[in-house]
Amino acid sequence: MLVLRALGLGDLLAGVPALRALRRAYPAYELVLAGPAELAPVAAATGAVDRVLPAAEPGRAVPRALDWTGPPPDVAVDLHGNGPPSHRLLAGLRPRRLLAFAHPGTPEVEGPPWYPEEHERDRWCRLLRAYGIAADPADLRLPHPGGPSPAPGAVVLHPGAGAPSRCWPVARYASVAEALRARGRRVVVTGGADEGDLVARLAKRAHLPDTDVFGGGLPYERLSALVADARAVVSGDTGIAHLAVAHGTPSVTLFGPVPPSRWGPPPGTRHRALWHPGPDGDPHGHETDPALLRIPADEVLDALDALDALDVLHALDAPDPPDAPEEAP
Repeated sequence: MLVLRALGLGDLLAGVPALRALRRAYPAYELVLAGPAELAPVAAATGAVDRVLPAAEPGRAVPRALDWTGPPPDVAVDLHGNGPPSHRLLAGLRPRRLLAFAHPGTPEVEGPPWYPEEHERDRWCRLLRAYGIAADPADLRLPHPGGPSPAPGAVVLHPGAGAPSRCWPVARYASVAEALRARGRRVVVTGGADEGDLVARLAKRAHLPDTDVFGGGLPYERLSALVADARAVVSGDTGIAHLAVAHGTPSVTLFGPVPPSRWGPPPGTRHRALWHPGPDGDPHGHETDPALLRIPADEVLDALDALDALDVLHALDAPDPPDAPEEAP
């Protein structure tokens, strides 16, 4: 089985419920994911993918070709998009069966309709259900990583995103960091491989020590451990927000230009999606979206306080641990 999802970290994590549904529906198949090679550790952590076929193009485009060898795949699944480019890429491998959304440009694909406003996790599960495959959008948790966190219990700030339009201003992240440090919290900042300058600017404004700066793109295993054992994660609508959800780590995600109804965390108490409604903007734009600019630093701090209060309440409601056995005389 070949599954196309040649996108980023957040996209892969949003597709985990669909990948696991395919794994359950086809337990005897080798499940090959066509996606970025650097996401192979993430794919392995899902427990659904057997191997990754490296495939990626700049700007989230459909790959021009797939380095597929051997006989045609028995089943091909388009989890990348809904248009002729991804349909034809997979159809060109002559799979016995192609699962994909319908599109007027490829009338030979008799799939379900595409709804632009649908949440990403729900979309791909609905696609599979249309083909008789049970899929649960809530099946998205990842196991705890094996390695230790480089900063256990810290609040993680991640100022970057896939485009400037989804980046909250560095000055506001710095205000949050300074307020948290004044309360005795450890604050660390992370960034992708090409976000060194952004991370450095935030670290300088917030007066963070070098030990609390993780720029340059942490390897997935370290990033996963950092997020899994964090006190909370604060970021825009980007991959690390989905990683926090996957590990059940409390998170505050700042939305704009796309609303949380399409990419936000699942309902529950451990995640806060901050969003000031307005016209949709360009998720690939070059300037910070106005919706993000409407979120002040105090609103982020209030959301973190609410998550802290809930953690205290959960601890109070938890059953007492069993009594320790008495020591022998």
